[in-house]
Amino acid sequence: MVAERLPTVLLVVGISILSGVGDSQGFIHAARIWQAGRLVPQELAKSALGFGVGIGSYWLSVRYLQELGVLAPETQTLTWFGVTLLGVALVSGKFLHWRPLDQVVGVGVLLGLGWLLSRTSE
Repeated sequence: MVAERLPTVLLVVGISILSGVGDSQGFIHAARIWQAGRLVPQELAKSALGFGVGIGSYWLSVRYLQELGVLAPETQTLTWFGVTLLGVALVSGKFLHWRPLDQVVGVGVLLGLGWLLSRTSE
């Protein structure tokens, strides 16, 4: 039974990573859209592309999550949320410059949110 589901689980993980990385790029570039009060079209385009990849792959991941019996939206967003947060923190390069205690707290918050999402979904 587990072996039958492994390809679908791996597909969901891969698509969720793509979705999270896409959205994290959308957020990173969105923060750069306005510079000195002026719109930066290149950053707007990069942000839009990131969000487009992110939502498109998220929608696809939901299809396979449903095949695995994951029907609650709270649970469906869990993987996306985690990967997106990690993507923003790691891709921006700032997470590695945080103080170790702040890194531990950040990971703890992420795990706590995951805990709440998994415990409250049905």
